[in-house]
Amino acid sequence: MTRYEAMFQRVEGGAFVPFLMLGDPTPQACLEIVRAVVSAGADALELGVPFSDPVADGPTIQRAHIRALEAGTTVDTALDLVRQIREEFPELPIGMLIYGNVAFTRGIERFYQQFAEAGADSILIPDVPVREGEEFIAAAKKAGIAPIFIAPAQAAEKTLEGVARASEGYIYAISRDGVTGTERASSTQGLDQVVNNIKKYGGAPVLLGFGISTPEHVRDAIAAGAAGAITGSAITSIIERGGSHEELGEFVRAMKEATR
Repeated sequence: MTRYEAMFQRVEGGAFVPFLMLGDPTPQACLEIVRAVVSAGADALELGVPFSDPVADGPTIQRAHIRALEAGTTVDTALDLVRQIREEFPELPIGMLIYGNVAFTRGIERFYQQFAEAGADSILIPDVPVREGEEFIAAAKKAGIAPIFIAPAQAAEKTLEGVARASEGYIYAISRDGVTGTERASSTQGLDQVVNNIKKYGGAPVLLGFGISTPEHVRDAIAAGAAGAITGSAITSIIERGGSHEELGEFVRAMKEATR
């Protein structure tokens, strides 16, 4: 049984998965933040690797990329952090969100193998759609990494079928079109349609992301049939303004409680 399978069996109601940028605001501070959110009830982690041109991200997470890069975070730094997180939390599912240029630069097979050896369970490359993912899927499976693809809110049936077939661990469904972030007003109307459009093709459990920033959003995601929710920008905003670990913990506990 994979860590994702065990996690989905273990959770009551649904999973809450925070997104954190590795190295934000510094590599050591990031480790402390990971410990705080896991202690507060995070069921899994989605971890970003900083990149200079994060096209799928809104302003809040773009600034997290910049802070991490300015703190000296490299791909090798990120691998070291993943190793430390895996050592501390051996049963916790660890998903990575990494832009495609990182994989191309390191060599696709080597890229997946290195993150597998560090302890990652899955990798989502947001700028590689499923129709262009064959080489990535093959390399991921060879390394024992679950490939994750995004299911857009208004995707064609062929795209959703491909995402459902190719994604392992979970399917990342987005609650709206556009980029990540809380800068745009988020609406949870129509989430059931988003989830049902994906579920009819079977596949892995569906996690909803993009603009999920309040407990109400999480409750609506679970009510719509999602297996859980991913929150990034709302957490990153707390980190950006120097919020305490206690504040982060309170936020994560409230979001996790909303899954039950």
